[in-house]
Amino acid sequence: MTRKPTTSDTPRKRARAAVKVAPGVAVEAAPPTPAKKKPLWAHLYFQVLAAIALGALIGHFWPLFGESLKPLGDAFIRLVKMIIAPVIFLTVATGIAHLRDLGRLGKVVGKAFAYFLTFSTLALIIGLVVANVVRPGAGMNVDPATLDPAAVAQYASKAHETSIVGFLMNIIPETVVGAFAGGEILQVLFFAILFGISLAVIGDRAQPVLTLLESVSEAFFKLVAILMKAAPIGAFGAFAFTIGKYGIESVINLAALVGTFYLTSALFVVVVLGAVARFNGFSIFRLIRYLKEELLLVLGTSSSEAALPSLIEKMGRAGCDRSVVGLVVPTGYSFNLDGTNIYMTLAALFIAQACGVDLSLGDQLLLLAVAMLSSKGAAGVTGAGFITLAATLAVVPSVPVAGMALILGVDRFMSECRALTNFIGNAVATIVVAKWEKGLDREALNRALSGTPGPVVAGAVQADAD
Repeated sequence: MTRKPTTSDTPRKRARAAVKVAPGVAVEAAPPTPAKKKPLWAHLYFQVLAAIALGALIGHFWPLFGESLKPLGDAFIRLVKMIIAPVIFLTVATGIAHLRDLGRLGKVVGKAFAYFLTFSTLALIIGLVVANVVRPGAGMNVDPATLDPAAVAQYASKAHETSIVGFLMNIIPETVVGAFAGGEILQVLFFAILFGISLAVIGDRAQPVLTLLESVSEAFFKLVAILMKAAPIGAFGAFAFTIGKYGIESVINLAALVGTFYLTSALFVVVVLGAVARFNGFSIFRLIRYLKEELLLVLGTSSSEAALPSLIEKMGRAGCDRSVVGLVVPTGYSFNLDGTNIYMTLAALFIAQACGVDLSLGDQLLLLAVAMLSSKGAAGVTGAGFITLAATLAVVPSVPVAGMALILGVDRFMSECRALTNFIGNAVATIVVAKWEKGLDREALNRALSGTPGPVVAGAVQADAD
């Protein structure tokens, strides 16, 4: 009598049954069912891009309404900043705790800072060279006496408050709780390193604590995935505010400066960082594609911090050792500011050219040296690009600080480019340092950059596989 097939009597189950009956016979496994491809509108990057476009339209045609949407962007950034401190602590502490050779910790830090110093200096030099070749401020003939110094007074005062010694002292938190409550990245990083070292020194006895931290880390990365669902709303509000308040017209008035900065930053990413990526065995374009959601989020919110937790997670999924990711990404956010450095020298020379100040080679070298120091002294400060520019000009008396009023209207648009360049630079630095430390899973990197789905990591946010 023929048995009537049931819904559970599938070819795959019959194949498994055949294996049980005749284990010695080779049976061809049924091919895995391909995952259903998500429609375009369901991808986060498309939603963020559409939100940016809608925000730009509203900000342009209804500027007052666009300005009123600022709380949407601010709320999203606050949501992300809420989890940055614990994400950094958990990533760094657990990563270091897994190290048994603490000498490697010093090597990672040393190599990371060598990379940061090299490419930060190169970015400053490139900005200086481009400003001398293109001369975007030439011919404006602005009288410095007609400029309003009050417009940039708040930035100048913050610049005077920052110093190298003060910055180094601020890395040490007054209390552990204060570091988390204040959301100070470097303070949290400092405590996380010390705590991770203590766990590594204790050894096996610290395993229960380490297991707990890893479980909490998984929960926080799941929270990152949940918060990212609100990214289109945040990008929409932030971009509508930017266009509504500052308008496209302000960009047109200083198109030479804005265009020169964007083009210089693009060439830095493609040529300089592209060469670094190629030398280390990966493509800068594939990396940009891999981080497209985060980059659009940075573009929409004008804040690279908005994508910091997601960058940590994605670098881990791309095969970078967790201890390297935990150290390089947070420190890079303060010390590896390629876009900010290009902006500083380019904007400083633009102001000098616009005001008719002819800087000698010695003046420009002094400007470069001061910029190298001031960019570290104001690291991690909100609006660091404008503040470090003010700190730099204050030491070079021939260039009027009041000249910053010339670029105040378009600084918001240039801050987006600064954040994008900084973000890409830190992603490249993480992969390179991981490779130097033999902490890079090449197969996982290739799989991630090619868009091929890999095994899901505990606590990871599932990436789009286009």
